[in-house]
Amino acid sequence: FSVMTPTELLQSPAVAVTFGDRVLYPLSWIVPLFVVFSTFGAANGSCFTAGRLGNSGHMVRIMSYISVKRYTPSPALMFNGIVSIIYIMPADINTLINYFSFAQWAFYGLTSLALIVMRFTRKELQRPVKVPIVIPVLVVIVSCYLVLAPIIDKPEWEYLYCTMFIVGGLLLYVPFIY
Repeated sequence: FSVMTPTELLQSPAVAVTFGDRVLYPLSWIVPLFVVFSTFGAANGSCFTAGRLGNSGHMVRIMSYISVKRYTPSPALMFNGIVSIIYIMPADINTLINYFSFAQWAFYGLTSLALIVMRFTRKELQRPVKVPIVIPVLVVIVSCYLVLAPIIDKPEWEYLYCTMFIVGGLLLYVPFIY
């Protein structure tokens, strides 16, 4: 609290920008620029992931097709774009971010939990990179908090819809893909 008072911290619409204004005054424009870079990088990574999931056989076969000329997974990318547009239509971008982060942290937690379980049940597997067990345990704890806190703080039907959508996808994945 040496740069901002607790009141300023709570009232600031963008804490990083206010912090940048105080600490990096002549270069304060750099903070929003880095936020843009970070957002663009995350969106880019998400697009690559969506495009390659089909190629890896984790989606229906048509999603695995790639362009002969450019080698891009066009059907998977278009599907990802269409689903994103459908998600944002009923509400604003903040709602989309809230429910996306809810689902994303649920998957981060489940992935880390799977790592912990496999560490003890599949000891014979060779692991090129062995993460210290405290890291996945910490990720599971943080993800449980980030998934449960919004439900406990302000329960909304949309969290149930999000969960039902994920379970519905699992019910379709098991018989048709797996």
